[in-house]
Amino acid sequence: MIRLAERQDLDRIMEIWLEGNLQAHDFVDPDYWIGCFQEVREAIAQADVWVWDENDRVEAFAGMVEHYLAGLFVSGAQRGKGIGGLLLEHIKEQRFPLTLHVYSRNAGAVQFYERHGFGTVSEYIDPETGQPEREMIFPPRS
Repeated sequence: MIRLAERQDLDRIMEIWLEGNLQAHDFVDPDYWIGCFQEVREAIAQADVWVWDENDRVEAFAGMVEHYLAGLFVSGAQRGKGIGGLLLEHIKEQRFPLTLHVYSRNAGAVQFYERHGFGTVSEYIDPETGQPEREMIFPPRS
């Protein structure tokens, strides 16, 4: 079930966030994610966050700041089951248009967003990690 996050969800959301970043971004030094943890925790507490709750346990979340999708993460045990797509479609009903940033080397995420109708607007180097990143938008520009 999709619902808005509650304060008591934050610890679980952060577990999913850290696990997801460490697994999906093995090309970024793990210390980067660990170093960002507190800053991201504070940002998530201020964002609009929708969660996928299954049996009273958060298994995925999507964080929004205005029309910017700041992150969409699914717990490792639940990946590949369509939960991320359901969350994204829910977000698309709430906010329009949408923008996001994704590392170009995270091919699975790039393909996921393309399947859900996002198009690449620009590519650049993330100054914090030195990794190529894309800005994507929904709906794509013609």
